[in-house]
Amino acid sequence: MVVTPVVDVRGQTYPIRVPEADALAVKDLLDRTLNLVEDGATRLLDFIEYVWGWAMDQVDRLTQVPWEKWPLWKQIVLVVVAGFVVYALFLALRQLWSAALNVLSALVSFVGTLIVTLPAIVLASAVALGGLWVINNYHGLQDLKGILGGDSGPSAPARHGPQDTTGGNR
Repeated sequence: MVVTPVVDVRGQTYPIRVPEADALAVKDLLDRTLNLVEDGATRLLDFIEYVWGWAMDQVDRLTQVPWEKWPLWKQIVLVVVAGFVVYALFLALRQLWSAALNVLSALVSFVGTLIVTLPAIVLASAVALGGLWVINNYHGLQDLKGILGGDSGPSAPARHGPQDTTGGNR
């Protein structure tokens, strides 16, 4: 069972038990959705590649035709069609440029957020390291009396240091 805490209106936390089968079903749904998006993007790029190849083949065929000998109206139509193609490619290039700027802006924003959160991450790491050092080096309240400013009387022997076996003060 996967346990997910949920906070109610009064601020009390109650665990909700989700069967593992439901958690696996959600993971499976997310995996299928990701695969669907990936498959769609792949098919779209394949279609664009096919159309681009077909268009380049048509341009190649056009360069092999003696269009200088065409009548004037065919040459004008050719220039108008070429103008529309160049304009459409310019629009596509402008949209791609805008999308690239948005992606770059998002990456810069993400890196900026990582840099801004770095001090909090370092602070959390330092607190965790200090807490683990205290847990590993002090084994009882007697060890902490000197650090916390306990009574000034004789302290208990240190756990790892030499012990006084004479029973007297030195």
